[in-house]
Amino acid sequence: MIPALFRKRAHSRRERSCDTFRTRKDDMSPISFTLNERAVRLEVDASRKLIWVLRTELAMTGTKPSCGRGLCGACTVLIDDQPVRSCITPVESVRGKRVVTIEALAKDGQLHPLQKAFIRHDALQCGFCTPGMILTAYGLLRDKRKRSRREIARAMDGNLCRCGAHTRILDAIQSAAAEMK
Repeated sequence: MIPALFRKRAHSRRERSCDTFRTRKDDMSPISFTLNERAVRLEVDASRKLIWVLRTELAMTGTKPSCGRGLCGACTVLIDDQPVRSCITPVESVRGKRVVTIEALAKDGQLHPLQKAFIRHDALQCGFCTPGMILTAYGLLRDKRKRSRREIARAMDGNLCRCGAHTRILDAIQSAAAEMK
């Protein structure tokens, strides 16, 4: 049995990080946006965090919840081609915008060059941070400009890998960048 001290703490943490428990009927509003090249229209609490709408309403579970504070990067998605932390982004802020999750990168059964490079360089040890890492790197490399390892490292600095695969992640991104030209 879990002591009451831990139960209360776990419950209040859930309420802080997963605001799906506090939605009232009168807080619902229509939100329309494009998700992975598909038009979406939902009736949700506009203040709900994007990550929970993606995961619970739209079954996009590749976006991973972790810190709940925008610090680790595991929840990164692209909004109008810019990497954004979905755990701190209210769903109302994507109204009329394009949202891309990790599920959209592979096309016609073929992995994206970044996904292939992460596999080839063994840059996904446990895999939890991988979707956020890949989307952050995708946002960085989309302009096809040649990036130095230092520039890549600086851009990826806000994404944490608890397994310590950062060197392999940088190798993978450099490899994919050469392939994406």
